[in-house]
Amino acid sequence: MASQYDLIIRGGVCVLPWGMEQTSIGVRHGRIAALGIGEGAEAAETIDATGLHVLPGLIDPHVHLRDPGDASVESIPTGTKAAIIGGLTAVFDMPNTRPAITDATQLAWKQEYVSRAAWCDMGLYVGGTKTNIPELAALEQQEGVCAIKIFAGSSTGDLMVEDDEHLERVMRGGRRRIAFHSEDEYRLQARKPMFKSGDPYACHAEWRDVECAFLGTRRLMALARATGRPAHILHVSTAEELDYLKDFRDIATTELLVNHLTQFAPDVYERLRGFGVMNPPIRDRRHYDAAWAALRDGTVDCIGSDHAPHPHAAKLKPWPEVPAGLTGVQTLVPVMLDHVNAGRLSLMRLADLMCAGPARVYGALGKGRLAAGYDADFTLVDMRARRRIENNWIVSPCGWTPFDGMPITGWPMATIIRGRPVMRDGEALGTPSGRLVRFRG
Repeated sequence: MASQYDLIIRGGVCVLPWGMEQTSIGVRHGRIAALGIGEGAEAAETIDATGLHVLPGLIDPHVHLRDPGDASVESIPTGTKAAIIGGLTAVFDMPNTRPAITDATQLAWKQEYVSRAAWCDMGLYVGGTKTNIPELAALEQQEGVCAIKIFAGSSTGDLMVEDDEHLERVMRGGRRRIAFHSEDEYRLQARKPMFKSGDPYACHAEWRDVECAFLGTRRLMALARATGRPAHILHVSTAEELDYLKDFRDIATTELLVNHLTQFAPDVYERLRGFGVMNPPIRDRRHYDAAWAALRDGTVDCIGSDHAPHPHAAKLKPWPEVPAGLTGVQTLVPVMLDHVNAGRLSLMRLADLMCAGPARVYGALGKGRLAAGYDADFTLVDMRARRRIENNWIVSPCGWTPFDGMPITGWPMATIIRGRPVMRDGEALGTPSGRLVRFRG
């Protein structure tokens, strides 16, 4: 007799939408077929999850896999392999590559590449520029596109829409949520002459100061109100923005980064020097505390890594020549599990921020929860496991992490995508089989 299921996960504590429950899950044809199946059920493959927690497949909605670009730093094959080793089932990849993903030709290349090279499922951002505004409404409807990404302040790469006129034009074309890097470019450029080469790395947070971020977000919220276009403010880094955004929950969603929840100035710059430089900057304890308060009160919708690798040698350069960006896709889940064990948030809230939240913000179909009919994506974690993050564990070719040496309690033990185990006990299994995530039109 044929097996009832393709896969059964038995005996784990499942993080369900309504609570945590020790139960078994049956998978058929890549989707969750049933919860709470009996001992007599049979499957082609069974995973004993006794002693583990079974989370819905976790998502990193903010990565820079640098592809097309420099494969010696990162690529889709290496970045997505790092993702599954770190317990992620999907990542959403940014467009500021070389060349940038800003037109149908480059998007088509990337769509095809993902289908044969990615270890996990992927969503793709399309970059908005001042010259491709007429095409954005069509591009946002293409397969696998999670959102339009707008850099309102300069960061890595040359994508930029900094003035209100062009920002409003972008926001009046199309209808899906736009993801924004929110810093005010005019203030950035005005403050740049205040600093010189060789200044302390902590000057990064002085140059890209609180008002730079807050002013950018205030401008974007005014435009969102005027146009009615939903906005997603990426990597919010200031207490002022988090408080302000509470009044825009009908039109705006919010992302925090694991870096801003884990480290703070000036310690981060004293310890890590160039390896702590990112945009927007890691700020002082006041903003760290505000980030955790906003996470607890529901202001925050999702958490990302903003994985943005650079060569090790480049991060040794003096400020401000050092490139901004930190690795993070492989360490996001372990670091957040450690925060759970430290009592800073619950496992239920983590699942909301790292699975249901990204699915809700971006309109991902079939992702976001453990429920019948959803994709059979699972992250199995051992909440008692003790490990240490080390540079030699990092899969990305750049070979470093800002969390090198950090002791962790809680670790991803298996990653399952559409019913197929792709990582067990730290080892990648099989060959790349990622697909483009489906999004609501």
